[in-house]
Amino acid sequence: MSGETLTLAVLPIDLAVIRHDQGRYRCEGAWTLDGIVDLDQRLRDIRWPPGVVQLEGSFIRALDTIGALQLHNLSAELEQTGHVIQLTGWREEHRALLDLVRDRLTADGLVESPGRSANVLERLGRQAMHHMHGGFAFLIFIGEAATALGQLLLHPGRFRWRALFANLETAGVHALPIIALLAFMMGIVIAYQGGQQLKFYGANIFIVELVSLTMLRELAPLITAIIVAGRTGSSYTAQIGTMQVTEEVDALRTIGISPMDLLVLPKLLALTVALPLLTVFADALSVFGGMVVAQVMLDVKFQDFLDRFPQAVSLTSFLLGVGKAPVFAAIIALVGCYQGFQVRGGADSVGQQTTISVVQAIFLVIAADALFSVLLGGVGL
Repeated sequence: MSGETLTLAVLPIDLAVIRHDQGRYRCEGAWTLDGIVDLDQRLRDIRWPPGVVQLEGSFIRALDTIGALQLHNLSAELEQTGHVIQLTGWREEHRALLDLVRDRLTADGLVESPGRSANVLERLGRQAMHHMHGGFAFLIFIGEAATALGQLLLHPGRFRWRALFANLETAGVHALPIIALLAFMMGIVIAYQGGQQLKFYGANIFIVELVSLTMLRELAPLITAIIVAGRTGSSYTAQIGTMQVTEEVDALRTIGISPMDLLVLPKLLALTVALPLLTVFADALSVFGGMVVAQVMLDVKFQDFLDRFPQAVSLTSFLLGVGKAPVFAAIIALVGCYQGFQVRGGADSVGQQTTISVVQAIFLVIAADALFSVLLGGVGL
């Protein structure tokens, strides 16, 4: 039996150890933060038998969440290698702590639920329920943000203006170069592709309607929102997610500062102000790109383009395009902040939630734009 002892006799008695005893592996000592020192190194020397591994827990003197996590990780590693883990002789409170750790890791998405079926329909159902719960959690987050915004309107002196202006600079001013470049290029592409057909029919002057209506009413707001979702929404998720990992969000709550007031509302309001202005900027640059193509390819002079522009684009069409921007901004900011608060664990989780944030924000922006088209078409606008 001494040859199968998994720890040295010189180790202090309060260290966590595992001993082989009549076919069982007996967990002993204190499975706590201090007790599991160098336990990983000692576990590497164990020769686990194939098949069933029984872990006896009646000799554990103390167990905290760190020790429970160590036991969970050990069980998970053994199960991945084909072993079947059986827990025997565990105290009620220790088993409850193990279940709590496993349930929390499962809820945070760090581990899969036990007993996952290989059935395709069951996996589809689990995924549907997971996304449904995520949707409900996002709705709750929106409600919390709306409540915090209402309280802010009642007590405007609590608002952090410095955070608002800092977010306006990063989300608005710093985004101008990339917005200008892409909007200008989109105007060139639309004018070039459409101008080929208009030139064939001798309807060169209608390039004004094509570029102006397409960009101001639909493409400029949508492209701007997508760029901002990839640029600014991802930064919101990464910033809040990093604060989650470093426990800065918990520290804010501890000292009585609401993360919603400090981290969410300034970003939400700043982006709601910045995105409509960026959309107007994109409108101007995209139309200018179309004017350049019209001048070079279709022989439509700048002055002719500008003279026809008020006839081609009504104020209603312009306002409808700009009016979508605050809705898109709210979607991007809320999704970015919500996914930041969903970060659990370490850097891997930050990257994963940032990816989810960008995908969800772009999807919801396009879905909202489609909904706008249907609703506005239904009322004749």
